Amino acid sequence: MARLVELKLTMSLSIFLVAFIFAIFLAAIMFILHFPLILALIGTVIFILIQYLVGPAIVKASTRLRYLKPGENPWLESTVKELVDKSRIPMPKLATVPDQTPNAFVFGRTAGSATLAVHEGLLIKLNKEEVKGVIGHELGHIRHKDYIVMTLLSALPLLAYLIARGTWIAARFSGSSSRRKEEGSIRAAFFLVGIISYIVYIVSLLCVMKLSRLREHYADAYSAYVTTSPRSLESALAKITYGLSLSPKPPSGARAFYIGDPALAKQEIQQIMSRKEEYDLDKDGVLDERELQLAMEKEAKSTWSKINTWFSTHPPTFKRILLLSEIEREMETGRYTSDRVYARV
Repeated sequence: MARLVELKLTMSLSIFLVAFIFAIFLAAIMFILHFPLILALIGTVIFILIQYLVGPAIVKASTRLRYLKPGENPWLESTVKELVDKSRIPMPKLATVPDQTPNAFVFGRTAGSATLAVHEGLLIKLNKEEVKGVIGHELGHIRHKDYIVMTLLSALPLLAYLIARGTWIAARFSGSSSRRKEEGSIRAAFFLVGIISYIVYIVSLLCVMKLSRLREHYADAYSAYVTTSPRSLESALAKITYGLSLSPKPPSGARAFYIGDPALAKQEIQQIMSRKEEYDLDKDGVLDERELQLAMEKEAKSTWSKINTWFSTHPPTFKRILLLSEIEREMETGRYTSDRVYARV
């Protein structure tokens, strides 16, 4: 499929860039602290492997998901099976999450052991075509192996952050020694490592977040292809964003795996509602679908919104809907074929 190679190349470059930055970072702090570099490399590999192995268990525990028994939800099973066969990927395990917000996600260590989980709120608040669009999006993540790459890659910024926190704490408590000169040099070394660690954390996190936003666009495009109905996902994304913005719960730490980011959804809707009078063109006190779309378009173009999205796991909803609309128009012309799935990304 056209441009899928570009996603793989971008993933590879992102992994290389983050790993390269982290390698220089390790070399620098090991030089400052006079520790063997090989020990730091071994420790980093062990940390990544632990996150890779333990990650799925953490997701299961934190979301309280429940795996579906065969025949428990025939429509969901048959719909996933239909799209899986078309995608030529292994059938994922199916699970539901006892959460009334509309959302869904996939996770796992391999494509063959992946789990597709949907919130109960998604099945209640979206119609079947919209749910199908969401399923197509999640299968896109399985096909692209996004969840595996993101699990491994996100370990490096996390490790840099933990090192930064640890060294700052160590620097604060290094004053208990009576040997003033040695104490001062140790404290200075810890502070220097802490500063470098925070810088590496921010830079590597920006790289990971940029890749995360890109993979959402690719998964959206794949959903449009596999379901042949971009409009279904467009409608689903609008409902998901609005539904997530109403949730009183704090965002989950694993929100990068979801189709919608609760933190970004709240931000998008709050910004629009703060300027409701400006966007309410017919002055009826309610933002209809067209007015909301125009508002999202204007907000997405603001400089502040663009800066905010640098640290977002997902692109703004309007940009995702805009991509799907472009694909829909191309489908209507009859020129949309399997080799143009990602041409609009």
